[in-house]
Amino acid sequence: MSNDAGIIIVGAGECGARAALSLRENGYPHAITLIGDEAHLPYERPPLSKQMLLAEATPQAPTVLNDIMLGERAIRHIGSASASAIDATGKQVILSDGRALAYDRLLLSTGAAPRRLPNVRANARILYLRTINDALALRPWISADMHVAVLGGGFIGLEVAASARNRGARVTVIESQERILKRGVPEQIAETISSLHRRNGVEVKCGLTVSEIDADDRRVSVRLADGTEVTADVLVVGIGAQPRTDLAAQAGIAVDNGISVNERLETSVADIYAAGDCCSFPHPLYGGRRLRLEAWRNAQDQGILAAANLAGAARGYDAVPYFWSDQFDHTLQIAGLVDEGRTVVRRDLGDGAFILFHLDDGQRLVAASGVGYGNRVARDMKLSEMLIARQVVPPLDALAADANLKSLLPRAA
Repeated sequence: MSNDAGIIIVGAGECGARAALSLRENGYPHAITLIGDEAHLPYERPPLSKQMLLAEATPQAPTVLNDIMLGERAIRHIGSASASAIDATGKQVILSDGRALAYDRLLLSTGAAPRRLPNVRANARILYLRTINDALALRPWISADMHVAVLGGGFIGLEVAASARNRGARVTVIESQERILKRGVPEQIAETISSLHRRNGVEVKCGLTVSEIDADDRRVSVRLADGTEVTADVLVVGIGAQPRTDLAAQAGIAVDNGISVNERLETSVADIYAAGDCCSFPHPLYGGRRLRLEAWRNAQDQGILAAANLAGAARGYDAVPYFWSDQFDHTLQIAGLVDEGRTVVRRDLGDGAFILFHLDDGQRLVAASGVGYGNRVARDMKLSEMLIARQVVPPLDALAADANLKSLLPRAA
């Protein structure tokens, strides 16, 4: 590659910022341009539903790259800018203000956008949570004199519910599925989290679809299919996210539940890569099954790998999928894909904490899911992640017992 134009990264979230930082840390000597549609410097998103809502004073999300770091590493950051088109033949990114920026290689880390309610008019009392500005808009609504309705019993919705209760608000969670955390979380774990919320005063309504939402300048009303109505001061919508693929699709890049990439994060168009929430990729631990992961760890790891491959490496992505969520005083962690398992072994850790080990038909450990107070499950979950990565077939009795999981790891040759 010529390197004259350098590398452009479209998307200045965790993934894009980590890629830019990693490029410089590994000696890439040419131009790096990081384009983000927010005015803010690149920042961490996990605190948005937790620390940023709970802080007494107006908070700032932790930055991934600040002005000093950008200057020292000669990374050009263009904020409040969106890419409107890619000229793959001429190797240019066209910005919404008409500027054309040349690239030698391009990384798309455009992330995902909250799934919006269809046929519901925008209203100041109907909020979504994806950005710092979203979190700042939500903060005034979660106080002791407010009733917060949360639509969606996934990670974001439940984290907002926990934060709102901790601030003293009355909270009602509405989930259309028969239970919360339906996607990718075992039922036993979900039941523990549901009980945790109810013990802390959250009203959890499951198995009820929404028939109508009405909002004005005084309240928001959610009418459910069974005829009941939830009237609240604010409605927080957490019904999933959609990968931001429009830019890629317009450039003729293949899209398959996200921007389609191979194991090296290369798209179908030469010299264009994609990483993070916006892309789907084959995972070697699960027979090449194509995944799209919305997780901080995945965004970070893929950003780092994309940087290496943009600079000339040809490494495949094989990190174990990993998710976590902090709610009230408990932590939920999942390593691997629980739906790949056929056998489940439970390991109790005391104080109500436990881990579920998920094994495939060949009894290989393919996932582990744990929940408990504080960091109660952290050590065993880290070791479980290592066992999954090494494709270990462990003795079932050792998983269930209080044995040291480290002893199950294969010895180095």
